[in-house]
Amino acid sequence: MAVALAAPAAGAEDMLADPATLDAVQVQGDGAALRAEQSLTPGGVTVVDGRDFDARNVTNMADALRYVPGVWASSGTGGDAVFISSRGSNLDATGYDGNGIKLFQDGLPVTTADGNNHNRFLDPLAARHAVVARGANALTYGASTLGGAIDFIAPTARNSAPGELSLDAGSHGLRAGRLTAGGVSATLDGQVSLEARQRDGYREHARQQRAGMHANLGWQPTAAFGLRVYASHVDNDEELAGPLTRAQFDADPYQAQPAAVSGHYQLNVRSSRLAAKASWQIDARSRLEVGLSWEDQALYHPIVDKVMVDFDGPGPLQPVEVFSLLRQADQRTWGGMLRYQRRSGDHDLLAGINLADTREQGGNFRNDGGRRNGRSTFADRHAGSAEVFVVDRWTFAPGWTLVYGAQAVAATRDVRSVDAASVDAASGAASRVRADYSAINPRLGVIRALAPSSELFASVSRLYEAPTSFELEDDVRGDGIALDAMHGAVVEVGTRGRMQLAGEGSWHWDVAAYYARIGDEILSVEDPAAPRTSLSANIDRTVHAGVEALAGASLPFGGGIHRIEPQVSASWNAFSFDGDAVYGDNDLPAAPRYAIRGELMYRHADGLFAGPTFDLVGARHADFANTYRVRAHHLLGLRVGMERARWSVFGELRNLRDARHVGMLTVRDRAGIGDALLHAGEPRSLYLGARIRF
Repeated sequence: MAVALAAPAAGAEDMLADPATLDAVQVQGDGAALRAEQSLTPGGVTVVDGRDFDARNVTNMADALRYVPGVWASSGTGGDAVFISSRGSNLDATGYDGNGIKLFQDGLPVTTADGNNHNRFLDPLAARHAVVARGANALTYGASTLGGAIDFIAPTARNSAPGELSLDAGSHGLRAGRLTAGGVSATLDGQVSLEARQRDGYREHARQQRAGMHANLGWQPTAAFGLRVYASHVDNDEELAGPLTRAQFDADPYQAQPAAVSGHYQLNVRSSRLAAKASWQIDARSRLEVGLSWEDQALYHPIVDKVMVDFDGPGPLQPVEVFSLLRQADQRTWGGMLRYQRRSGDHDLLAGINLADTREQGGNFRNDGGRRNGRSTFADRHAGSAEVFVVDRWTFAPGWTLVYGAQAVAATRDVRSVDAASVDAASGAASRVRADYSAINPRLGVIRALAPSSELFASVSRLYEAPTSFELEDDVRGDGIALDAMHGAVVEVGTRGRMQLAGEGSWHWDVAAYYARIGDEILSVEDPAAPRTSLSANIDRTVHAGVEALAGASLPFGGGIHRIEPQVSASWNAFSFDGDAVYGDNDLPAAPRYAIRGELMYRHADGLFAGPTFDLVGARHADFANTYRVRAHHLLGLRVGMERARWSVFGELRNLRDARHVGMLTVRDRAGIGDALLHAGEPRSLYLGARIRF
């Protein structure tokens, strides 16, 4: 179940005695403690309880974020290669970076210093909770992005079962297992999880093999001080099926793009991460947290097959390869965080800093069926970021809380590219872009408590996001002058709460409406020097607006033995250009006009549950010109299972009617009918899972 929540900065063992803590989550594990945090942020924040994944199939980030309003996430094959957009972020013609939303693990940054999420997303099954702070509501994370932040909070031996075995199997060759073991001994606790997953995918050329290890070790010598060390390693090999033309999609939506097969498109990532975080409860009113993380990633990414040109037509010369692409890179990121919290009278002050430094070396190679075939470009990228914030939560009158503060951002980018054919890598760069970015982002909000469990809120905030290294390298101008940072302002109003109904029933809601005007949004538009290709450029003005709603209920009958529990997550999106000289007021592509996802579950007191699920997804465009429209689709599904204290089982049937639909799409500046843009959504599929706790 997704629950409205305020933005966290602490792990499970890192909690203040008072639950009313500014923008910090006390992860105590029960729903009542989570709902107590609702009143902390004047905007849209949602928490996803990882225990809910035991009752449905979750194989990627899109599955995990299914019931988070305001977030559109989809996979082109059902694997980990996921497109994700929050409040209209990342609606780009490349979609390469996956930027616009910042990822954290236990409060420590995982997203690279330049805002890039291309290499990998975190495994949602390795999280006890995932907290999604949308848009400007993530400022207190130090997340200077248009879309906000997601913090994945790891389980520990102190808040989970000593051991657990999970087994999943189903359609498209899915076989997965996870074994977790841990224990507590006086001041020490530790937990380790081993996972393996293999799937053939519902499209051709979509196989995935993944293995990973996640561990944490805690030391808590006193009630006031704790130290936790985290370690993880993930080895993920994934084939990419590539987009299809409309004609190919109509003929067989589950085929692979022919070039994806001959070019053996893949996204293979090896990542290792170490992190440590200390928490010190200085006294009853103040608290300090400090953390440090290091991550190493190795990327092997064949992505463009040979483009052959026969220059003499029917003449004697053979066709010549003019372009192909295999990206290989090693990337290392250091990250750090510090949080200090002080409560004094009616004020609750939170100050913090995030630091990150990313260095990437590698380059582009020619692609020969998934094998390197000579280097074409050397690449050396360096990015740094520092985000400092201070926020005060002031209860200035009974039932009234003022939330005000600011964030300061400083970022550096240094992108060097060397053409291997003309310049020796040691002699200097053929092209280089260097830039510094800085901004002050204020925030002002107010919360009005209507009752102990409901409230109204409103806020106004500045938005800011510096370009990624890839966007700088991909600048349409190519003159060495860096792109400008994206910036704007957003106004948000909403309400959330919980209400008891007759007969021990209840219902809860979380509704937010926002309107943002963005200046210099970075989008990949058509390159005037090479028609039908896209490069990055600043767009003068765009609008990102929408309504997000999450509602659910628990309705008992039969003396409380039976319950009906509906849940609906709904988003209405209005993302558009604003009087642009080329695109006018056209819609921005990729995100649907609306997305409504829900379920209607029957639950028995003995643990049995069953009920339908549904997806209502509106139409969307695949290009900035709005000439290529992808129609709406509606899906039905079914979930059934049994939950007991020591074990649980589930079965999930997706796309019951086997409707053909587009899951993910590739964006163009001006799309033609013959462009390959469409990735099929999942066909009718059956998944089974079992969990045993010991």
